[in-house]
Amino acid sequence: MSKYAPLWEYVQKRGEQSFLLTFDEIQSIAGIPIDHSFLKYKKELVEYGWQAGKISMKEETVMFHKIG
Repeated sequence: MSKYAPLWEYVQKRGEQSFLLTFDEIQSIAGIPIDHSFLKYKKELVEYGWQAGKISMKEETVMFHKIG
């Protein structure tokens, strides 16, 4: 199981076509802080019908988009 599985499940349940989460929100949902490995793990999100879009290090946010 992926260390980000709780986050992917949360994202999958969202009703919007796209939305923004802060790094703090991601840590709260996933139970772990976001780190450089997120770039590798974000590819798993496609299996849930979503993709991670813009990641802003300055704003500490990640944009999520529903596929299709």
